[in-house]
Amino acid sequence: MQYSFAARTEVMLSSPLHLIRSLANRESFISFAEELPAEELFPVSSLEAAAAAVISNSPTALQYGEPQGFLPLREWLSEDWKRTKRIDVGPDQILLTTGVQQAMDLLARVYVEPGDRVLVESPASPGYLQVFKMQGAVVIPVDSDQNGLIPERLLEQIERTQPKLLVASPNFSNPTGVLWSLERRKEVLDLCREHSILIIEDNSYGDLYFEKLSQREFTSLYPSLFAMDGSGSGQGVLYIGSFSKTIAPALRTGWAAGSRPLIDMLAAAKQLADWQSSTLNQRFLHNMLESSAFDIHEHIKMLNREYDTRLKLMNGLLQRPAWQDASYVIPKGGMFIWLQLPDGLDSLALLKCALGKGAAFLPGTLCYPDGRGSGWIRLNFTHPGRDELLLGMSLIGEAIGEFTARS
Repeated sequence: MQYSFAARTEVMLSSPLHLIRSLANRESFISFAEELPAEELFPVSSLEAAAAAVISNSPTALQYGEPQGFLPLREWLSEDWKRTKRIDVGPDQILLTTGVQQAMDLLARVYVEPGDRVLVESPASPGYLQVFKMQGAVVIPVDSDQNGLIPERLLEQIERTQPKLLVASPNFSNPTGVLWSLERRKEVLDLCREHSILIIEDNSYGDLYFEKLSQREFTSLYPSLFAMDGSGSGQGVLYIGSFSKTIAPALRTGWAAGSRPLIDMLAAAKQLADWQSSTLNQRFLHNMLESSAFDIHEHIKMLNREYDTRLKLMNGLLQRPAWQDASYVIPKGGMFIWLQLPDGLDSLALLKCALGKGAAFLPGTLCYPDGRGSGWIRLNFTHPGRDELLLGMSLIGEAIGEFTARS
């Protein structure tokens, strides 16, 4: 039988990430391409203890739960955000999701009609672009610099395209790692308020910062757009994130927080999608977070120390001759270096050569909706161990050397 798939499904199969992920299962393959934390830093013993406690406590842990998510975990998030992020939002304004990607997908389903204009910070996460293209949206990039989204460019696109929403990551944007200035946050929020544009704020990487600051100090300097908009009372920001980058991706526990009408609509869409995310995983998380033997904030401090060390190692490797004509800015947090290749190098051609040597990176073309970015690559510095960093960067450096030698 010949299947007649919808034309929009082409976007799902066209990415080289499928090939990279299949190769990543090889023992000798080193990937800098994916959005992965370091598994050797997962709090395995704490998760084991939490799982044993939850399962032995009651068989109801294996039963269906609330579509909006395990209430005690939503209450924990509400209290933690109030203490550390100056976000004052009730549990009824939080929906637990199967990671950030589902939060974005649910929003696209209930808010975006085919042909609607969606603005994205440019360059953008490949996942964002796929979700909105699948929904039939017209995805429009808005230029950014080292201070964040450029307000003048945003206003130009607003007046030209009359968009329905803006997707952005003010804290360590994927792929650039940019941390927006406070001034840019205010300007972007004011523009979107003035033109009634919903902002989707992805804070997936917001806890991974390398400045020696407490969470409250960091939040004072770089408040979330959601907090600046009144934690849902302004009704102009949907705040999404997950535990994937700080605890473990396989738990697939994320959240969306916003005004009650928005969360109620997303919860209704979630019931159609999968009824609920794993209550068992949410109970594991809650038990661990409430345990006196585990402190998530100390755990995050440990992650940031180790990731800062790996970032410095990668920066040192980028000083080698093969990379001498590349340019980049060292991020203050997050998981990625966004790097401009030496003149004349194409990221997809270089990727093909690097794959043959046993290493991979994300080509920049996947981060633009209009095919730009051929001279850029994204490198993940958090997942490879230190030995893998050394070997993998050497292999990609060899590939660069082969191309530059030809020219």
